[in-house]
Amino acid sequence: MDAAGRCAATAELTVVVSGYDRQPVVHPRRLALARSAAGWRVEREEGAGGPPPLWDLGTVRAGAGARCLVLGVDAGAGGGAPAGLAAVGDRAVSAVEALWGTAWAGRLLLELPATGEQFTRLLADERPGWSGMAAVTVAAPGAPLNAPADRILVNPETYAGLSDFGRQVVVTHEAVHVATRADTRAWTPLWLSEGAADWTGYRDSGRAAHRIAPELARDVADGRLPTALPEDAAFTAAGEGLAQVYEQAWLACDLIARRYGPQRLVDLYRAVGAAAPGADRQAWLDGLLRERLGLGLAEFTRLWLAEVRALAAR
Repeated sequence: MDAAGRCAATAELTVVVSGYDRQPVVHPRRLALARSAAGWRVEREEGAGGPPPLWDLGTVRAGAGARCLVLGVDAGAGGGAPAGLAAVGDRAVSAVEALWGTAWAGRLLLELPATGEQFTRLLADERPGWSGMAAVTVAAPGAPLNAPADRILVNPETYAGLSDFGRQVVVTHEAVHVATRADTRAWTPLWLSEGAADWTGYRDSGRAAHRIAPELARDVADGRLPTALPEDAAFTAAGEGLAQVYEQAWLACDLIARRYGPQRLVDLYRAVGAAAPGADRQAWLDGLLRERLGLGLAEFTRLWLAEVRALAAR
């Protein structure tokens, strides 16, 4: 404490959103304290690392759905206002439960900042490419490193530019990530986790493959074809051809669901999460595909590549 009766302190602010958070959300804070005859008071409070709490960015308004809660700063942008986003979230929960079952919380917590810059601050990741994402599933600030991601952060600027259908696909995709965290491990191939999420989002849409995968279809028509299932590194937000990578993943999961049924896709996903690979990840995946689908990785890749080539004729 200085001669004027002031001092600085650090503290942890913990918050629990009732009905949604399974553990406290932790925000490190720096406090400037002043002492007077009446006692101590906080002169200033600011963040001390990590993403800020939503209310540091502006007035927060809530929009509650039957199965979700939206916390939005100044109502967000365009079609991303809390009430409208809550309706999208409710439909996403129903779509996910129809395929993936009810062995998860069955509810969504969505955060909606007012601008893309706020989205980047909340994401706490300044890598190029993230600003173009419409939404991402994140863990609560201060959660243990092994805690599952449990909330959906929406980029209001990108989200507002989507059609109603596109918005539903995006939120349903992220809801799949929330619902499948117990079955998703570091070794789960991203083509499977991202492809399964996209496949759920597009399920029963009635859209032709070339409309779901337009960028990939254009590449195929121009003679640019992949030679193997996408590697995990290809899914980085700043990666070139990211749209095509996601479309390749969707097509792989679509192949499984059409050829063997949607439940087989779910069963394969859970089997992958339950069995850690050894030193040879490719051999491990080959064995799981043989066990669950009756064909190995090379044969599955051959069938998938045939599906890719067929996009040019659709």
